Amino acid sequence: MNIAIGTTKDRSLYEDALHVRRLVFIEEQNVPEEDEIDAFEQESSHLVLYDGEKPVAAGRLRFIDEGVGKIERICVLPSYRGRGVGQMVMAAIEQLAKTKGAKKVKLNAQTHAEPFYKKLGYEVISDVFMDAGIPHVTMVKSLE
Repeated sequence: MNIAIGTTKDRSLYEDALHVRRLVFIEEQNVPEEDEIDAFEQESSHLVLYDGEKPVAAGRLRFIDEGVGKIERICVLPSYRGRGVGQMVMAAIEQLAKTKGAKKVKLNAQTHAEPFYKKLGYEVISDVFMDAGIPHVTMVKSLE
């Protein structure tokens, strides 16, 4: 498996990221497309994990404050879950955040994924809130 990182200008990579996101968020979880594909696409770095040439996981990173990276849209195709793919994506996106100067990363996790992120060192800093009809919590991790 290999990971590619780019922007919306990298059309093939960005289209692959959107393909995985559509399958997971829009089709599987019924998130409206207008909520999934938002105003932050252009300013984000997009990451895609490939199995050969097949995109199987995706995520994005943007900066919300000086030294704070916001990790978003982490998704893994159902047939690849439970195989360490999510951890690979998170390791790569955290490394990208460090490279770009982040001291801390933040994400809004679906509550069912909270244990996954806790294992990776994230801490919950919010009450449960709804986003696209799905319960979430905000989590943070220091990169220092």
